[in-house]
Amino acid sequence: MRTHRISAALALTAAIVLTASACGGGDSGGGSNSSPKTLTYWASNQGSSLENDKQVLEPELKKFEQQTGIKVNLEVIPWSDLLNRILAATASGQGPDVLNIGNTWSASLQATGALLPFDQATFDKIGGKDRFLESTIASAGAKGKDPAAVPLYSMAYGLYYNKKLFQEAGIANPPATWEELVQDGKKLTHDDKYGLVIEGGNVSENVHNVFALGMQHGTGFFDASGKPTFDSPESVAAVKQYVDFIANDKIAAPGNAEYAANQSLTDFATGKAAMLMWQSAGANLKSHGMNPDEYGVVPVPAPAGATGDKATTSMVAGINLAVFKNTKNLDGALNFVKFMTSDEEQKTLNGTYGSLPSVKAAQSDAAFSTPELQTLAGVLQKSAAPLPQVPTESQFETLIGTAVKNLLASAAAGKPITEAAVKDELSKAQQQMPAS
Repeated sequence: MRTHRISAALALTAAIVLTASACGGGDSGGGSNSSPKTLTYWASNQGSSLENDKQVLEPELKKFEQQTGIKVNLEVIPWSDLLNRILAATASGQGPDVLNIGNTWSASLQATGALLPFDQATFDKIGGKDRFLESTIASAGAKGKDPAAVPLYSMAYGLYYNKKLFQEAGIANPPATWEELVQDGKKLTHDDKYGLVIEGGNVSENVHNVFALGMQHGTGFFDASGKPTFDSPESVAAVKQYVDFIANDKIAAPGNAEYAANQSLTDFATGKAAMLMWQSAGANLKSHGMNPDEYGVVPVPAPAGATGDKATTSMVAGINLAVFKNTKNLDGALNFVKFMTSDEEQKTLNGTYGSLPSVKAAQSDAAFSTPELQTLAGVLQKSAAPLPQVPTESQFETLIGTAVKNLLASAAAGKPITEAAVKDELSKAQQQMPAS
């Protein structure tokens, strides 16, 4: 199930500075076991509604209670509130024992000092670090530090294409390079139909897509010391390539610049667009009446012959599971993490939500062998990279995503999108970044 983590975080870094000094959990050094019979769990909204999440999770939590005698008090929090609730908890020291976090927030929240580090000894208590996919662990905290969480639900971007529209256009195979995608897109664009649909009004979608393009152009938008390089030639090239789908290639509709509420899924499912770059879209497409045999899924294109980082086709998307340092039930919290990341629960929960298990053994289960999930699993294992794991990551998402949104709006209005125009917009974004 696709999640929406529209960053509520332009002020996140400032909040982190405050919470790091005020954090009750961050300074406590490791929690206690003074309340061993209960746990509080903040879950993110993964299902079709908060009520749907409760229906999915409560039977599993009951199972945990039967096994351990520990009652888990569940609260499902919408994405629009989750980050602010977590920040308030880190400031007050009054948080849940266990919580879900967007994996791209890991380094930012790690900087507050409120989350329990998963060092080797802690990993041993939940079954070991090697059980998890390496790419998902890489999105659980800053490089060189013990992860601030463990992966729970995993996702990756794939290129969805409409088989019938490709056949009608005489296109035998889906594109593997950007040149092929633009060429195919032009063949598929006619009348009121377009070759590609993008969610241009969605800040998160924008930054996820230009991040992968940035990696292909040789930049992660930060240098090795963690300083932003938003207006470097590589960053400009990546952003311009994405905006050009509307501006110069004209394979995406100008109206896409305003899409921010999953209209892309509707356009693809109804045949108004022939290609879509999305995370685990199958369940949503089915809800729009599109059957799996009507579309194919392949990795998002990369430059011909690309290797290493330049072959990146997706950010590592997903949800992580963290423990508050000042929990009053440290052993119970770790037992709960072990339970939620067990092979059985990974199969159950990810199977329900349409996401991929973060645990190797569970991901190899036959339930995740559909062509769509096999493709996305391959992307996650071979060509996905985590968004920058820096304390200012959330501001990066908001500022770059908004810059791309502004450029797409200009393109939709018919304004020329030159390299200078892109560089100017990205320079403005970089100037708003706090000193690291």
